[in-house]
Amino acid sequence: MNPASIDAFAERFLNSGRPLHLLIHNAGIMWVPLRRDSRGVESQLATNYLAQFQLTARLWAALQQANGARVISVSSQGHQFGTFNFDDPNFEHRTYETLQAYGQSKTACNLFALELDQRAKDFGVRAYSLHPGNIAGTELAREAPLELFQKMGFVDANGVMLPEVLASLKTIPQGAATTVWCATSPLLNSIGGVYCQDADVATLALGEGVSAGVKPYALDEASAKRLWIWSEKWTGLSFLPQ
Repeated sequence: MNPASIDAFAERFLNSGRPLHLLIHNAGIMWVPLRRDSRGVESQLATNYLAQFQLTARLWAALQQANGARVISVSSQGHQFGTFNFDDPNFEHRTYETLQAYGQSKTACNLFALELDQRAKDFGVRAYSLHPGNIAGTELAREAPLELFQKMGFVDANGVMLPEVLASLKTIPQGAATTVWCATSPLLNSIGGVYCQDADVATLALGEGVSAGVKPYALDEASAKRLWIWSEKWTGLSFLPQ
């Protein structure tokens, strides 16, 4: 949420003179109350997406220098909670709903990977987004109220996670597997801009509700281009031609 810290890190890396072969955007928050950063950007959108755009832009020279790099955006099946609302992305004129904000931020990750790949592939840089799975043992839910988990059917009245939910969760190493696959698999050498899950390219999720796969709106080329322009405006950064 602190743009200056992103710039400071990027400057230190660039000053090292090293090429950057893998850039994995893994920072994420969820189930948080309404907050905004110093620019007025809603906190989940700032952390989960806009920071990705800024860091990629700042490190672009090092990515080019690698002569073959990949940029990985850790998205989520939660992108299915919400499209990107271009009219009011920061919840200034609509009621804040934390899962809707989370979904918007993860849809943005998918659209970013799609457009980045289109713009960057001629420079030897490919981009991917992915769903790591529902993972036990992280701090992603540290601010989530118990009532929210009960409403979603994850826990019982006493706050104990239901056995079937617990059995469906991945371990942290299992959750990292698709990220590692996107970063290293030779099967993706000629493919980019795709959304992956379970160490494979995901299929489209065409039904109602949350299901396996990726919603078509999260791979919409027109929305991806529009988001890129929006991101340039909010970060003040432009690093690739259309």
